Amino acid sequence: MNKLNIVLFGPPGAGKGTQSELIIKEFNLTHISTGDLFRKHIGEGTELGKEAQRYMDEGELVPDQLVIDMVEAKLSENHTTTGFIFDGFPRTVNQAEALDKLLDRVSNPIAVTIALEVPEEELKRRLLERGKTSGRPDDQNEEKVNTRISVYLAETLPVATYYKEQSKFSSVDGIGSIEDIFARISQAIASHSTI
Repeated sequence: MNKLNIVLFGPPGAGKGTQSELIIKEFNLTHISTGDLFRKHIGEGTELGKEAQRYMDEGELVPDQLVIDMVEAKLSENHTTTGFIFDGFPRTVNQAEALDKLLDRVSNPIAVTIALEVPEEELKRRLLERGKTSGRPDDQNEEKVNTRISVYLAETLPVATYYKEQSKFSSVDGIGSIEDIFARISQAIASHSTI
């Protein structure tokens, strides 16, 4: 059975969290977030978690291979799912290539990569507004907000190019009502999906 595998991109404040919940519900997908995977493995004290913690304690990025190993474990735990939505991953071309190899082994490649596009000024406005109620310090400081947006753009541009070259990339306007944005995402999924 073919699985529907989607990568969801979007800068901080683009509405990824809201839209990924709707996508999961509509298409019955399993959510894979690297942040959740780190917390799970570290919390459970798995070998992968202990190794990731060592890098994090040193203030270093967790190596791509370790992230891929966590993703592979999650994929094998959910082999009966109708598909996966990857959130916050892949962040580098190396990770995208490794994910492709992993999915090719089980003959279920990425169907589409969806990027929520929101102008920078709107992102800043949303994040600072969210900061008033979220309690997240990184949403309340304009300098940190600017840094997060810059890091996202620098990190994901090469990954977006990687998927564009495979004709698996769809840019979706992230401005409008939640329903309108979801309708645009659904249309992008339908145009790339064979399910």
